[in-house]
Amino acid sequence: MYAVIKTGGKQHKVSEGDVLSVEKINGNKGDTVSFDEVLMVAKDGKINVGTPYLDGVKVVGEIMEQTKDRKITVFKMKRRKGFHKKTGHRQKLTRMKIREISI
Repeated sequence: MYAVIKTGGKQHKVSEGDVLSVEKINGNKGDTVSFDEVLMVAKDGKINVGTPYLDGVKVVGEIMEQTKDRKITVFKMKRRKGFHKKTGHRQKLTRMKIREISI
């Protein structure tokens, strides 16, 4: 059984017991997070697709840690003008374990 959820502007395919990193969700280690924006659920070969979300379906996860992704270097330059600018970015992430998918 698996589900497709929407969080942080992205879609993630999850199953029970999966560990995934999503954009930062407020909470501490051990807190429970429930996702109501479930786009699709597949169980025993039967697929239910929402328009856009499924009613009464929840995915529950537990926060394992709050962390940061690797650093991304952003470099801008205009040739022959002497302009260059170097910046960086580290995305804040939440690692979580999916506990259950309730239909």
